[in-house]
Amino acid sequence: MHEALFYTKPADHPGHVRCLLCRHHCLIGEGRRGICRVRENRGGVLYSLNYGRLISENIDPIEKKPIFHMLPGSLSYSIATVGCNFHCKHCQNYEISQYPHLHPDIPGTLRTPAEVVEGARRSGCQSISYTYVEPTIFYEFALDTAKLAREAGLKNIFVSNGYTGPEATRDLAPYLDANNIDLKGFTDKFYKEVCGARLQPVLDTIRLMKELGVWVEVTTLVIPGWNDSDEELTDIALFIKSISADIPWHVSRFWPTYKMTDRPPTPHSTVIRAREIGLNAGLNYVYVGNIPDDTGENTYCPNCKKLVIERTGFTMTRQEMTGGNCNHCQAPIAGIF
Repeated sequence: MHEALFYTKPADHPGHVRCLLCRHHCLIGEGRRGICRVRENRGGVLYSLNYGRLISENIDPIEKKPIFHMLPGSLSYSIATVGCNFHCKHCQNYEISQYPHLHPDIPGTLRTPAEVVEGARRSGCQSISYTYVEPTIFYEFALDTAKLAREAGLKNIFVSNGYTGPEATRDLAPYLDANNIDLKGFTDKFYKEVCGARLQPVLDTIRLMKELGVWVEVTTLVIPGWNDSDEELTDIALFIKSISADIPWHVSRFWPTYKMTDRPPTPHSTVIRAREIGLNAGLNYVYVGNIPDDTGENTYCPNCKKLVIERTGFTMTRQEMTGGNCNHCQAPIAGIF
């Protein structure tokens, strides 16, 4: 076990602790766990039960995160523990994200931050991604690893639901290079009924991450009947634009899974329409996801509109830029290259 960061002992609730790591702010009684089910109050001390207990270690293309505007074509060492602070009905990794809600144990192979960094270097990765489940719930291990990774010249990436608390966000930002944040919908109804959360904290985190200098990309899984209306997609695009037109927006195709098998896969035409809505709203980089061989995965220069990065799936097949500038017109392409 590892003592957790970001908690208090409220005077008006003896024996309880208040976890401030994420925006849920769980009040946790003695011997109980928070919503994530991996942080436990023992004797008035909050412990992280999953520190270094990795359930998944993989070498992925960075495009799989998806991160399209940092080190394109590179590999990212991707790690996760069990647990999550959301309960998304359509979670594609529910076997590990929801594991602690179904079992009392916390499984995983014990790793140290140094072992993760060495694994990334040995495998030729240029970054470490904290992913597959919400990385905030293994924050202490992620932070310790990110600090060592930064010293080793590696980039750090969160793939997040955006529910990290503001104090934790500020603490992490100096070591975090990029964060792909899910903006799952644009209504509290969606967040409450599908995810067990609220919308506004996610919007606040996206804005704060950008203000703190972290490279931010946003992903929306477009689900028929839930968040696929022109109005909601326009609201999402305009929100992103209000922060920066250079934030890439990934609009991805939904596929029925877990507890959401009551609706069909998203039609290709809907995802393409979502991309057009984003571009018409003034976003410079909008991508489609989960549609193989669609040219909506390519990056085009917002100045001259010519192709600068060609992708097939998670593979970069051509690059027409030098030092972050378009080869055709020399205009800068936003990102970390």
